[in-house]
Amino acid sequence: MLAPVPGEPERWVIEATGAMRVPGVVFASGALLETGGFDEALVQVENVATLPGIVEASYAMPDVHWGYGFPIGGVAATDVEAGGVVSPGGVGFDISCGVRLLASPLSSSELSGSLEDLMDALARLIPRGLGRGGVWRLEDEDELEQVLRLGAQAALQAGLGEDGDLEYCEDGGVLAGAEPREVSERARARGMGQLGSIGAGNHFLEVQQVDEIYDDAAAGAFGLHGSQVCVMIHCGSRGLGHQVCSDFVRLMRGAMAGRQISVPDPQLACVPVRSPEGEAYLGAMAAAANYGRANRQALSAAARRAFSEAVGTGSLRLVYDVSHNLAKLERHLVGGEARLLCVHRKGATLALAPGSAALPSDLRPVGQPVLVPGSMGTASYVMAGVDPGRAFSSTCHGAGRTMSRHAALRLVRGERLARELNAAGIAVRASSWRGLAEEAPVAYKDVDEVVAVCERAGLARRVARLTPIGVVKG
Repeated sequence: MLAPVPGEPERWVIEATGAMRVPGVVFASGALLETGGFDEALVQVENVATLPGIVEASYAMPDVHWGYGFPIGGVAATDVEAGGVVSPGGVGFDISCGVRLLASPLSSSELSGSLEDLMDALARLIPRGLGRGGVWRLEDEDELEQVLRLGAQAALQAGLGEDGDLEYCEDGGVLAGAEPREVSERARARGMGQLGSIGAGNHFLEVQQVDEIYDDAAAGAFGLHGSQVCVMIHCGSRGLGHQVCSDFVRLMRGAMAGRQISVPDPQLACVPVRSPEGEAYLGAMAAAANYGRANRQALSAAARRAFSEAVGTGSLRLVYDVSHNLAKLERHLVGGEARLLCVHRKGATLALAPGSAALPSDLRPVGQPVLVPGSMGTASYVMAGVDPGRAFSSTCHGAGRTMSRHAALRLVRGERLARELNAAGIAVRASSWRGLAEEAPVAYKDVDEVVAVCERAGLARRVARLTPIGVVKG
């Protein structure tokens, strides 16, 4: 049963009962709880609390909704040295799905006369939708191997990027510990023809304008100012990451019985981090994460080219790139003692506090940029990490769905939605009307409320609000 925490109106607790090893903690307002879509997710919060080695709590961010095994918007950390497990369901199928923000020197008024030309160029140069097709056509397996090992760095070596890009990527654009040999032939085959593409679903490239600044110091450090044109890219590791997840869910289901591990949902398949299967998964996951980071880097190169062709300047400075589907080995205080934890963030974003040594020197005083995309037609946000960060320095990753894609299709027609968005001043380029309808704003929570709850709950703070002026959808 979900109960409010006295004195903390944005924090709710599910007491540990039955097989739960820790309580569930949900960050939400009364308004968000009334939007629906919470019931199934809360069951999953309870299920995650049963994982071997879990510490502190099974957390749910304000954008939480039902997912595969773990809720999307779920955070859980397990104690590596005390038999803590890793679960592919706690990462998700789209490994290292994430967001990057690029800032243009142009203002929205300077772009207005060229917006349609720009959107046409982006639609032509940004591969999207299901199946093959990408900006970067890999020559052979050796080149794919480099991508899996080096991530965004491999893209720069291939001429897809600019000096300084890597400095403003989480982990420098390369997740350590990648083991390409753990990536199956099927996963490799799926990845060969998709590098530098958005995919489908809720992934997108948006042209946005800075609508409001909340924190002048942080916005200045991030290089953001009012009416500035920005580009936000949301995508991940495509079919390669999906196959890695599928492969290891199957492997771990078979391995659990021999390790006397029981979970309430087979989608929570897991093994100890310190096991051959656990280490193999983390190696394959890191390789897929590097593919996702190279993917966004390649798409940035295509966006720069589109701007150069349509508006005469390809200057797009990388503000930051951060993932929201990963399991990372991190040290955190648990009961006053520093412990090595496997922190699962599924549909949740790392939010490093000011002073973190992992940040570039110019961002260190203000904290890590956190990129929170909204739904089409609504705002997106740039936030920043706070000290002390809660939930192992984690925060939301977006607005969060309130209804399934099938439910959205019953309510919305893609052609009509495109007309409505265009009438509101948002130029739309979609690969299909069905895909557009599935991602209609009505299917999502109020991103303004989600972000406000994050700030009030001490998860992150608002820096800037961005509104869309052009959308390229998969």
